[in-house]
Amino acid sequence: MSRPSSWHRTALDRIPGGRDGRRMLVVSIIDKTGTGLWAACTALYFTYVSGLSLAQVGLLMTVSGGVGVAGAPLAGVLADRFPLVRVIAAAQLMRGATLLALLTTDHFLLLTLYSALGALPDRAGSVLIKLYAARQAGAERVRYQAIQRTTVNIGWSIGGVGAAAALATGSTQAYTYLLVGNVLSYLAIAALTLRCAEPPAPSRVAATADDAPRPKPGSPWRDRTFLGYTATDAALYLDDTILQVAIPLWIVHATDAPAGLAPLLLVLNTVLVVLFQVPLARFGATTRAARRLLVPLTGLFVLGTAALAVSAAGGRTLAITALAVAVVALTFAEIIHATSSWELSVALAPADAQGAYLGVHGLAQSTQRFAGPLLVTGVMTAGPLAWPVLGLALVAAGAAQHRLIRDRVTPTPSSLSVAKVTVSEH
Repeated sequence: MSRPSSWHRTALDRIPGGRDGRRMLVVSIIDKTGTGLWAACTALYFTYVSGLSLAQVGLLMTVSGGVGVAGAPLAGVLADRFPLVRVIAAAQLMRGATLLALLTTDHFLLLTLYSALGALPDRAGSVLIKLYAARQAGAERVRYQAIQRTTVNIGWSIGGVGAAAALATGSTQAYTYLLVGNVLSYLAIAALTLRCAEPPAPSRVAATADDAPRPKPGSPWRDRTFLGYTATDAALYLDDTILQVAIPLWIVHATDAPAGLAPLLLVLNTVLVVLFQVPLARFGATTRAARRLLVPLTGLFVLGTAALAVSAAGGRTLAITALAVAVVALTFAEIIHATSSWELSVALAPADAQGAYLGVHGLAQSTQRFAGPLLVTGVMTAGPLAWPVLGLALVAAGAAQHRLIRDRVTPTPSSLSVAKVTVSEH
């Protein structure tokens, strides 16, 4: 049987999830545009506007990051008990309210409290969007997540450019304007979100189809396989911290490359994600395929970390070349891991506790964001040869995950794993 003509459409010609799916993508791009405005100047706001010391800013951000870790599992539990669209909108409004509260005080403890409260819904966001994709896009959830991630990177870029333009004025008032701009973006996306229809939850569909008493949903905290999967996934998320934190510091402290290379490499990372996230999503469209991606993923980690070690060997040209190779390898590792993780985390979650499971899985990314900077700075302190050692450790994490989930990769009626999605081959 020949494939339908839609098979040859480009990935953006047909967005999964219908009108509400497209509306939620608009929400994502507005969200990240606003966040991009604020993220670039958060530490500077606390320094120049609130008057905090460097040590106070570091402590505030550490405490916020630690508290924010709880946001993902909390969001998952709430999404299983309440309408998902309302939970998403409430999280957006809470983000705006806590951010606006920063304008009301310069007191260190209050600023820390508001920042910590704001970190809870902020860390919950990725879990809630993943749940929305799984329920709304259904058979094409991986492709939807790929398109969503592409819009996120576009939004970040727009916001970052806006922040740079505002800060170029040299006025401290610009920090306040950027904060308010982010608050307004939260209000806008909350209004748009509430216009979306509630997607069907697997547990509610099952309950409607069967009126017989149902057993209590399983707990992810008692599922050793899922907890092991989440722990190994936390390690595989480390590409984010290496790209965003380690490489800029490594350029300055360990290589002969110019400091101005750092933002150019971050632009390269963003461009590659925008170009390749959607096309490569088709390679992780089923649970078995997503598991197979762990093999090339670990190979990319080895290449990227080895290139970082080579970049410190001496010489400007060698450093620039090796750093570019490292960023390309780690960016494709980021793309492949995102694709694999989207599918596996949903497929391993039972329908009657999907939110709770994905909430626990959200700890992987939150924990990496919290502990990752400390880990990679420790690697840098140890010297160039520590990078390949880290690469081998990530290979071990990938191999452990590959083995751990082998008995649970077969699609079942309770999982949402489906046949390959429709994505362009071109």
